[in-house]
Amino acid sequence: MKVFFHEDFYEEYTSDPAAETGRMEAIVKEIEPFVDIVSCKPASEEILLAAHSKAHIEEIRRVGLFDIAALAAGGAIQAAEAGLKEPSFGLIRPPGHHASSNSCWGFCFFNNMAVSIYNLKRNGLLDRAFILDFDLHFGDGNVNILGGEPWVEILNPESHNRKSYLDEVEMALGKTKADVIAVSAGFDHHVNDWGGLLYSEDYMLMAKWVRETAARNGGGCYGILEGGYNHNVLGKNVLAFLQGLDSDLITSGRRSPLRL
Repeated sequence: MKVFFHEDFYEEYTSDPAAETGRMEAIVKEIEPFVDIVSCKPASEEILLAAHSKAHIEEIRRVGLFDIAALAAGGAIQAAEAGLKEPSFGLIRPPGHHASSNSCWGFCFFNNMAVSIYNLKRNGLLDRAFILDFDLHFGDGNVNILGGEPWVEILNPESHNRKSYLDEVEMALGKTKADVIAVSAGFDHHVNDWGGLLYSEDYMLMAKWVRETAARNGGGCYGILEGGYNHNVLGKNVLAFLQGLDSDLITSGRRSPLRL
């Protein structure tokens, strides 16, 4: 499996939990034995304009965050394109699902998901897209930018009960006809993170459903990192998700992975 990453993501580019030192290190340490890490390339301003206004892009440039945010968006684009051939993941930051076309909040600056989806669409690489956002926080930016597109479905599971939450995801994936299944993968709903609801095996299970749905619909799938702030469990949760996306990871690597 290809995971798109850049060493610049190690840098603490601002003072928020998504940018903390040690966060990316914890993930890389856990997943590196199992995946092929590929360097990200920044998104061009032309591609960013598919999701954002010129004024918003210039504001992100003014506050000195354009380079790192464009690099994250570029990693999402690469993950989306690679996901058409095999499941892939963008290990990127800053996150993006709270970024709207002309505003942003919640540690986000450019909407990585929207940029990656529009890039596929404008290049004729998708018919319909289904976005699963299992981050603890509602992905308002995803909805604000993509929610009005008739060819996009977005699911932000709402249940506060673990079983009902998983049932909601399984049911929605079972109904969709989308050929591209994309995941805004925030891991802050974990029992040992802010949300206190899901377990590592739940991320594996949801990813397995994503993979199976993409295969059933003759398309591809990918995920990109959003939230997740407990460094002690974050790497394990990301690895579990990747193992669900790619069943070959169960038997690869130098260490014993999680199993359902």
